[in-house]
Amino acid sequence: MERKVAREFRHKVDLLIDNEAEKDYLYDVLRMYHQSMNLPVLVGDLKLVINEPSRLPLFDAIRPLIPLKHQVEYDQLTPKRSRKLKEVRLDRLHPEGLGISVRGGLEFSCGLFISQLIKGGQADSVGLQIGDEIVRINGYSISSCTHEEVINLIRTKKIVSIKVRHVGMIPVKSSPDEPLKWQFVDQFVSDSGEGKGSVAGLASSGGRDNKEKKVFISLIGSKGMGCSISSGPTQKPGIFISNIKPGSLSAEVGLEIGDQIVEVNGVDFSNVDHKEAVRVLKSSRTLTISVVSGAGRELFMTEDERQREASLREQERQELMHQKRLALETNKLLKEQQEKERQRKLEISQKAAEEEERYRKEIEQITAEEEKFKKEWEEDWRPKEPPKPIKTVTADVHPAPAPKHRIDLKGVAHDQLAADDMDGVIMKQNKQGFQKYVEDFDPYTMFSADQIMGKDVRLLRIKKEGPLDLAVEGGIDSPIGKIVVSAIYEGGAADKHGGIVKGDEIMAVNGKILVDVTLTEAQTTLAKAWNLGGDWIDLVIAVSPPKEYDDEIPTIPSSTISPNTNRKGFEGSAAVYRQGYLLQL
Repeated sequence: MERKVAREFRHKVDLLIDNEAEKDYLYDVLRMYHQSMNLPVLVGDLKLVINEPSRLPLFDAIRPLIPLKHQVEYDQLTPKRSRKLKEVRLDRLHPEGLGISVRGGLEFSCGLFISQLIKGGQADSVGLQIGDEIVRINGYSISSCTHEEVINLIRTKKIVSIKVRHVGMIPVKSSPDEPLKWQFVDQFVSDSGEGKGSVAGLASSGGRDNKEKKVFISLIGSKGMGCSISSGPTQKPGIFISNIKPGSLSAEVGLEIGDQIVEVNGVDFSNVDHKEAVRVLKSSRTLTISVVSGAGRELFMTEDERQREASLREQERQELMHQKRLALETNKLLKEQQEKERQRKLEISQKAAEEEERYRKEIEQITAEEEKFKKEWEEDWRPKEPPKPIKTVTADVHPAPAPKHRIDLKGVAHDQLAADDMDGVIMKQNKQGFQKYVEDFDPYTMFSADQIMGKDVRLLRIKKEGPLDLAVEGGIDSPIGKIVVSAIYEGGAADKHGGIVKGDEIMAVNGKILVDVTLTEAQTTLAKAWNLGGDWIDLVIAVSPPKEYDDEIPTIPSSTISPNTNRKGFEGSAAVYRQGYLLQL
């Protein structure tokens, strides 16, 4: 974004300024501002380069380069610019006149600009400003009109319609041969509107302090006006006051040497010769005279005065050149300082980069050594899988179900087992390496008191390894009224776990309660829990009470039974090792 703004600014500078020295000066001024942040000095320096209306857009182009905190003050210090036209109406016959003075015209190679305003006058009250360019008068464009043609155009109507746009600059040119210069309003006007006289009409462009005013002289009972008049040269035509007698009427009303007479009793003096001017002045004893103060002062200067004026101008020029030289020298010093600072920052950044690279290499070396040490340590000291602890069956553990009988929790065996059978159970339990039931299981969190009354309810977790090989029967709609394990097949996950046997009631699977479901719903729930996700299945069972199985059919090995016709098998996925604990209700 900043690069785009800079490109647009440089393009605008190349478009509006041809002189390379002025371009360099403009860039130097901006660099100096960014060092000092002195905004009034910046605006004052910019006005030395932006010295004509065509360059005024540079103020807008420079604004994005100003920090946000200074932009409001920048707008206040720079000339107010507007492309909009403003139309006002003035009464030409107003007792105080139009209340404005203007400069310019085709003969001066510029437009017509308002150079003076009477405070509180007509022009001031309708919002006209010093520095406004008059674009149209009574609907006619005046871009190709001379000063005199504009005055005649104003006199064509009683109500004068004027269209203006604000530029904020005023042309300065005393004669057609003099090069055209421009001054900003704040440089041109220091006491605008002050003074007793009112500005009645439009005046030709003249000196810096020119004002148009009216004076009223009554010659009744007096010897004369006490002044002399002269015609101006070809390059500055008009009737001028060439001499004033001290104490005369002319001196009393404020007339001065060099004042240009523009109108007497309604007679325009713009194109009259000396003889006609004298006749008009002597034709009446009451005179209303409009003059432009100091418009021809240089015509009646003595040689000393001219030299003094030229000396003042040369001093001003030398002062301006001195300021420019100081600015260039200061800019040179700033450039040197900036270059030193740039070199210092470059050295700092290089050192920082070298330090960062050294640090990176050290970190890489430390990391490599750590990896090497870790690898060697793992090779020498990698932990071996600890042997599974031998665990014997106690009276409080529900043992793995035997193919034919259940071991009583109190250690009482219905249909006493032989010693070798018990040894097998103990070996099987030790091989299992974990308790079968989950401790701290509270059945009241899942079931009501009525549902578990008189039941030994336990939570067990079976590892999904191979088929479940468990068959169920019953259901809410059967004579049994509950889901009961009807068979446990050897080698299946249920058989390997050893915590569930034939006759146990399955009350819940993975949190889903099966107390009031049909056999089909129970089988579907078991199959879904076994086959879908996870490495374990949680079963809540009610342990069947010990009983005699005199009429029990011997357990048939799973290898002799068809899995499709004689049992319900539930296939599982990969196994994850977990432990279960006994809860004695």
